[in-house]
Amino acid sequence: MIWTWCIGFGVLVLYIAVTFWVQRDQPPGPIGIPLVGYLPFIDAKKPYETFTQLSKRYGPIYGLRMGKVYAVVLSNYSLIRTVLAKDESTGRAPLHITHGIMGGYGLICAQGALWRDQRKLSIEWLRRLGMTKFGCTRDKLEKRIHSSIKEMIEVIATNASSGFDPSATIHHVLGNLMNDLVFGLKYEKLDKTWQFLQHLQEEGVKHIGVSMAANFLPWLRYFPSTRRTIKFLLDGKAKTHAIYDAIIAEKRKNLQSPDVSDINRECILKSFLEESMSRQKAGRADASYCSDVQLRHLMADLFGAGVDTTFTTIRWALLYIALNPAIQLHLRQEMEQALTTNKAPNLDDILLLPYLRATIAEAQRIRTVVPVGIPHGTKKEMMIAGFRIPANTMIMPLLWAVHMDPDNFPDPEKFKPERFLDKDGKFSAPHCFLPFQSGKRMCLGDELARYVLHLYVANLLFCCDWFDIVPEDACSIDMTGTCGITLTPPKYRMKFYKVKHNREHF
Repeated sequence: MIWTWCIGFGVLVLYIAVTFWVQRDQPPGPIGIPLVGYLPFIDAKKPYETFTQLSKRYGPIYGLRMGKVYAVVLSNYSLIRTVLAKDESTGRAPLHITHGIMGGYGLICAQGALWRDQRKLSIEWLRRLGMTKFGCTRDKLEKRIHSSIKEMIEVIATNASSGFDPSATIHHVLGNLMNDLVFGLKYEKLDKTWQFLQHLQEEGVKHIGVSMAANFLPWLRYFPSTRRTIKFLLDGKAKTHAIYDAIIAEKRKNLQSPDVSDINRECILKSFLEESMSRQKAGRADASYCSDVQLRHLMADLFGAGVDTTFTTIRWALLYIALNPAIQLHLRQEMEQALTTNKAPNLDDILLLPYLRATIAEAQRIRTVVPVGIPHGTKKEMMIAGFRIPANTMIMPLLWAVHMDPDNFPDPEKFKPERFLDKDGKFSAPHCFLPFQSGKRMCLGDELARYVLHLYVANLLFCCDWFDIVPEDACSIDMTGTCGITLTPPKYRMKFYKVKHNREHF
C-alpha cells in the first residue's frame, strides 16, 4: 500500500516538474491535475466567472491546460485587440466541435485560405444585401427588416391585454428575416420544417460551447451522456443539411431557368451559387472553396450566428428596459422629441436617438452575449506580452472580464446607459467595449446586427405606450442567465399597453 502511495506521489511530482519546465517561458496560471488539467475546477454553468476570477489572480494573460488543449486567456481589452489583429492568431482552436463535427468548413470553424476566401466573399455579399452606411441597397434591406417588425407588432397587438412571453414571436420574425437574407425564402410560423430548425438551434447552442468537456477530453465521447449529445449534434447537422440540399437544388434550378421574381430576390445562397458557377466555368483553382459541403456549413453559420446573438441581445435589452421604468421613460421622451412625424423609426432616425443606442450598448455590455468570446487558435508559435505561445494554442478573449471590469466600467453590475454618452449627450463607445469581438475574425455582420437591434427596440417603444414584466415574473426573475455558446436570459412574460399596429405607421 505504501509503495502505491509513493509511486503516485512520484508521478505527481514528475508531472508538476515537467509542467513547470515546459511552461517556464509561457504565461503564469493554475497547474491543474494530470490528464484533465484545470477542467474539474471550472464552473460548468458559469465558466466565464471562473476564468474572470483566475484573471484577478494571475493577471490579464494566463495559461491553463484543459485536457489535451493548452489555452491562453486574455482579459485586457488592449491585449485582446492587439493579439486578435495578428495573422498568427486567426486559426481555430483544436476542438472536436470545429475540427471533428464541423470538419473545418463554414466560416466559424474554417481557417487558412478557405476562411480568407469565404470571409471576403461573405462581406461582399452582405454589402450587396445592404449592409452599408447609405444607398439604395441599404434602403431595400431596411424594408426587409421593417417587414419583419410589422409582423412582430401585429402579433404583440393580439396578445397585449394579457401577459405573454414575446420570445417565440421575436425568434420567428427575426429568424425569417435571416431566412430571407441567407436563403431567399420565408416560412409560415407553424411550418414543421421551420419549427424543427428553430428547435435545433435552441438546443444546439446549449451543447456547443467551449466548456463542453468532450472538446478537451476525447475519451469522454464514449460515455453514454456525451454520446447522446454528440449524436444529437450530428443528427441535427445531417437533417439540416438535407433541408439545405433541397433549398440549394431549387435555387440552382431557378438560376438555370430564371424566374424574374426569384432572380431579383438577392440572398447569400444566390450569390454563392453564381460565384461557384463562375469559378467552375473559368476553371479557377479556388472553385473548390465554393463546394456544396462548404455552402451548407456557411449558410448554417450565417443563419445561426445572425439569429442567436441578435435574438439574445434583444431579449436582454427588453428585459432591462422593462425592469428600469426611469430608463424606459427617458427613451420615450427622447423619441417624442426627436421624431417629428407619426412614422415608425427608420435607420436615419436612429442617429437622432443617442440614448437608445446607449441603452442597447449597455445591454450588450452588462450581459455579454458570448462571455468567453469565440476562441481563436495559434497557427504557429507567437509571442504575446513577452510570453512564448506554442502553435495550436487556444486563445480565449474573455469579454466578460473586460465588460465587468470596474476600471473600465465603474459599478459594472448597474445598468447605466449613460456610460455610452459623452458630456454633450452624444453616443460614444469606449475602446474597451467589444460587443462583436475584435481583429481579423471579428463578427462580419456587426453592421447588420446594429440595424436590427436598433430598429426592433425602437419600433417596439414607438408602437406601444409602455411595456413591463408581469409582476409575478419580475419578483422572482434571475438575471444570471444560462450559458451555452451564448448567455441567454431567463424566460419572462411581458405586458404591452396601447399597441399601435396600423400599417400606415411603417
